[in-house]
Amino acid sequence: MKKMAIVLAAGQGKRMKSKLYKVLHPVCGRPMVGHVVDAVRKAECDRVVVVVGHGAEAVQETLGDSVEYALQAEQLGTGHAVAQAESLLGAEEGITVVIAGDTPLISAETLRQLLSIHEREGAAATVLTAKLADPTGYGRVVRGPDGSVLRVVEHKDCSPEEAAITEINTATYCFDNRKMFEALRGVTNNNAQGEYYLPDVIGILKRQGDRVAACLLADPDEATGVNDRIAMSAAEKLMRRRINAQHQANGVTLIDPETTYIETGVTIGQDTVIYPGTTLRGSTSIGSDCVVGPAADLTDSIVGAGTTIRQTVAEGAELGEECIVGPFAYLRPGTKLGRHVKVGDFVELKNASVGDNSKVPHLSYLGDAVVGSGVNVGCGAITANYDGYNKFVTEIGDNVFVGSNVNLIAPVKIGSGAFIVAGSTITHNVNDNDLAIARPRQENKPGYADKIRARARSKKEKNNENGNA
Repeated sequence: MKKMAIVLAAGQGKRMKSKLYKVLHPVCGRPMVGHVVDAVRKAECDRVVVVVGHGAEAVQETLGDSVEYALQAEQLGTGHAVAQAESLLGAEEGITVVIAGDTPLISAETLRQLLSIHEREGAAATVLTAKLADPTGYGRVVRGPDGSVLRVVEHKDCSPEEAAITEINTATYCFDNRKMFEALRGVTNNNAQGEYYLPDVIGILKRQGDRVAACLLADPDEATGVNDRIAMSAAEKLMRRRINAQHQANGVTLIDPETTYIETGVTIGQDTVIYPGTTLRGSTSIGSDCVVGPAADLTDSIVGAGTTIRQTVAEGAELGEECIVGPFAYLRPGTKLGRHVKVGDFVELKNASVGDNSKVPHLSYLGDAVVGSGVNVGCGAITANYDGYNKFVTEIGDNVFVGSNVNLIAPVKIGSGAFIVAGSTITHNVNDNDLAIARPRQENKPGYADKIRARARSKKEKNNENGNA
């Protein structure tokens, strides 16, 4: 049977107090609505329609052509929102999942279970429910003597008896597609909010003699909806625990999961150890047998097997196998490290490739540079790559020794095997195996230090006499 999904994403989200459209706020690195669309896709829904309203263009830009869109120009309730998809799905035979775009914790497994119960029960509608200790604010699920669903009552419309019910409507449903759209035509806005409620479809179907089933969530946390920043942080924490547990199940050691922040798109190899305070974002991919952290921050970066990274920020960087990076290194976009590369403390690399077995141990900046293999870059050495308008490239061949406090003024090429003397400012190319020195010759003046000290002492005494500190 054909499966479809309608994702409700038209609400303005005023309680978020944000310029960003509510369902586009990220949870663990992905917009909330992206999590929902991903879940219904994994539940094998063939067509996905996202109902948009406020911020429609921003949602379309985020989700692209992977889904279809229906516009709810005026927000008149959830029933009205679903009705906007009739022009796209009204003629279809099959099952339609209806789900809110601000419920990022709903899993594909739960949706598959919901669909399975719906088909097994031969129901016209199936409600995903949860039992909460405090159901305040949620619609209540009213069951009949046989356990079937009689109706769903919004919190503000509950009688005292209905308000005492702890089983709540999660706002996720399965419907027979044709029957859903037919029943929506009978929904009215005669309620406390003056809105067209989707749950009213349940009562209409029951009065027609159709069966309405329920699927009770094993984990009520999945039903968490995000309406404000407090709820968003709660959802983030729950999802982060889920993500971390999955990595641990796959053979990754997290020393302290509560202080390890891993987004949804990250992959980590077996026997890698992640230390506290580490944040892994975007499409970051870490190989096996790595040590990451403490306090590492990696975004959209690739880390080869056996690499160690401590107290480092990396963005759009590629690190080869068995590298040692940090502490306090900064790898900016375009950084590429070969195998067995060492990048030490207070080193910044930007759009720079460093070959196998090379070392940049400390206090250096290499920008727009191509560094060969077996190179040693001394403390304080830099590439001067920018003239205020344009960037220029520095090329360093294999097995080059760059002394401490060397300035390489780009564009410049250093040949393989060259030796650059400490303190040099290099403005011209250096040939293979040449020694380059570019600094004034040292001059020693015998006994002159005493003269300098005497002059300074005399000046200080005069200042004191004149009342100057």
